[in-house]
Amino acid sequence: MSSTKRVVVLGGGGGIGTVATRTLAATPDADEVVVADLNLAAAQATVDLVADSRFTAAAIDVSDATAIASLLDGAALVVNCVGPFYRFGAPILQAAITAGVDYVDVCDDLDATRAQLALGEQAAAAGVTALIGMGNSPGLANIFVKLCADWFLDEVTSADIMHIHGGESGEGAAVLKHRIHAMTSDVPLFIDGEFVAVRQLEESGAPHIREVEFHGVGTYPVYPYPHPETITLPTVFPSLRRATNLGVVFPLSYFEMTQDLVAAGMAAEEPIPVPTADGVAQVAPIDAMVALLQSERPRLLAEAGVDGPAGCLKVVVSGMKDGQEHTYECSLFSESEGAGEGTGIPAGLGAALMLRGVIDGAPGVHAPEAIVPVDAMLDLAADVVSVIGLAGGGGLPLRLEHVLPDGGREEIPFSFGSSS
Repeated sequence: MSSTKRVVVLGGGGGIGTVATRTLAATPDADEVVVADLNLAAAQATVDLVADSRFTAAAIDVSDATAIASLLDGAALVVNCVGPFYRFGAPILQAAITAGVDYVDVCDDLDATRAQLALGEQAAAAGVTALIGMGNSPGLANIFVKLCADWFLDEVTSADIMHIHGGESGEGAAVLKHRIHAMTSDVPLFIDGEFVAVRQLEESGAPHIREVEFHGVGTYPVYPYPHPETITLPTVFPSLRRATNLGVVFPLSYFEMTQDLVAAGMAAEEPIPVPTADGVAQVAPIDAMVALLQSERPRLLAEAGVDGPAGCLKVVVSGMKDGQEHTYECSLFSESEGAGEGTGIPAGLGAALMLRGVIDGAPGVHAPEAIVPVDAMLDLAADVVSVIGLAGGGGLPLRLEHVLPDGGREEIPFSFGSSS
């Protein structure tokens, strides 16, 4: 590994990659940062935005193994923000292992996570530490479970993760394909100490849909989501008997249109012949679906009266303390930022902590709850949020509540940041 802290941000011109890059720019930890994207103009726009001499732009096609190897040569760390991860997660991690470069990503696809975890022995043998799923959910969700385990409970027995975001002016194809993939995949819920496979749009998923009040956003139904916390948390917390992941996107009309199109068979990736004025074109239904959703999005946002992004991650953790059951609710919320910030900031924070050498784990492939120190993470998060001007400058928008054994509630005061 290079002694120079050179970082490569893949997908740095996209919505999540831009925020991860801004987060890195708010820290002193990287000596050089290469913002790489298939769209060189988008990468350069990100570099211009951060206006930091450490940052340069590069063009990269991540499907070109030779190009990836050349770009990673001499790097200390790669931050992978290229989706969909069910396509690119494991191959890019494999490239990092081959290059001997530490790795951070925001992978939220279950099948990709399994494929990445299977590379653990290779990573360890190469001396590479890979922090996967360092976004919102997964990512901060896992950290909040670890927070409750470290700070409040003798043992953790359940973790219910719920998330909502929406209102962004647009969504890229990779984001939409991830959501479509979630609607067509098995969702492993860990219930009563066993895995139960359900599907979001099938009868098996219906009993798990619930109405949830999200601080700062409102009350919405949430649906089973195949995010990987349900398979990684039980390996780190053996006392866990329940782990679920439920989510939704607003406006509901947009989310429900996606569900309806998936149910109608539009998620198919195999091209079909479509008559055109010039003959016949081969079109994958999923690509037509993505284009339709992108074109309909402005109308649906306007009809719902949505005038900007917002989001909330709510994690409810229960367990035992001194022989009694206690529950803690952690809500990270924003009334002005959406998925890009919620996912990109944790990725940048994970990268900075990796460069600082404070990640608590041996080489290998790890989920956040296994190796990320809670206090260091939240202190850095509070500092960065202040530097890049998010959350209205009011500090980390995190709410902690304790549900007492008698059912009473109390809000837990906290202070994070280098000055706390």
